[in-house]
Amino acid sequence: MHAPGNGPVFAVYYSALAAFGVPDVSKNEDEGRNVVVVYNDFSKAFDKGRCGLAKCITRYLVFMAVADLLVIITAVILSRLRAMYFPVSFLSTIPACKLIILLSWASKDTSVWLTVAFTFDRFIAICCHRRKLRYCTEKNAAAVIGVVCAAGCLKNVPSYFIYVPVYVVDNVPWFCTINQMYYSSIAWRVYDWLHRMLNPCVPFLLIFLLNVLTIRYILKANEARKRLRAQSNGDRQNDTEMENRRKSIILLMAISGSFLLLRLTYVVNFLFVQLTSNNYASGSNSADPKFILQESGYMLELLSSCTNSCIYAGTQIKFRRQLKGVVQFPFKLIKTWFKTYALPIVSVLFSTTENYKVDMILK
Repeated sequence: MHAPGNGPVFAVYYSALAAFGVPDVSKNEDEGRNVVVVYNDFSKAFDKGRCGLAKCITRYLVFMAVADLLVIITAVILSRLRAMYFPVSFLSTIPACKLIILLSWASKDTSVWLTVAFTFDRFIAICCHRRKLRYCTEKNAAAVIGVVCAAGCLKNVPSYFIYVPVYVVDNVPWFCTINQMYYSSIAWRVYDWLHRMLNPCVPFLLIFLLNVLTIRYILKANEARKRLRAQSNGDRQNDTEMENRRKSIILLMAISGSFLLLRLTYVVNFLFVQLTSNNYASGSNSADPKFILQESGYMLELLSSCTNSCIYAGTQIKFRRQLKGVVQFPFKLIKTWFKTYALPIVSVLFSTTENYKVDMILK
């Protein structure tokens, strides 16, 4: 694992990413929901139908948010920020370091393949109406999510054995670096190919292909529907079906498109290493082009872990209303507190002052 950048740009970037990506868990006791996305309250809000989505979509979005949160905790806070602000701690020992890397990769893989599963679910719902009723259900969504989470953990177990300590002090191994055998062993080279192909290369291609097929189907269906409506009623009325398709495709393309764009640099770095027979950058030299390319890929990859919930909020009207209510809650709380406690105190003080002035005049 290459050392993360230690300059002010990296410090500000990863600090902002952590602050933005980790939700505030303060609650609105009246309505029982968190400030942003936390699993229990978020899923309750969806189940009550507040945001107007099917339950299978709800499950995917909730677990995508949870997986993205785990990425921010493990890959940003425990890895990047810990190395910057607390370079020497018990988390720098080789067992803790290897465990953090394992959890980081597992959460990344889970997040990526949940995005693929969500894209495939929307492809079936939009393009394959005969299979929609059987596949696009809450039960199937839960099963797919369980398989993806288990596979994401199992796939990354070998990564625990890739790293060796940088040095040993008093029989305590410190810091992680990639074993040179990882580059020379055929077995590890095959694992590296499979590891990088399964995240993000194969998901990258699958999402791109599914989006192309979905757009193609929707364009053809919309043209046919417009012709039928033009023949029947002159296309004067609003078409609810086309409006629902438009909203679904906006959400799908926003999430999938951000995935493709933010992981493009990471894919380019992987292809560069494989095609040029170079090793991955192991230092933190900001003047090294390999380090710049690699760290840029990681930075954009981690940024994608913060975007799904924000994209959802930006594309769904009902969710924006919910979020608006959450944002307004602190101000409503201050207003209520002022009316309940502060205003009576001010009134009492004011009346006491007036009475005192009257007594002084009479005297």
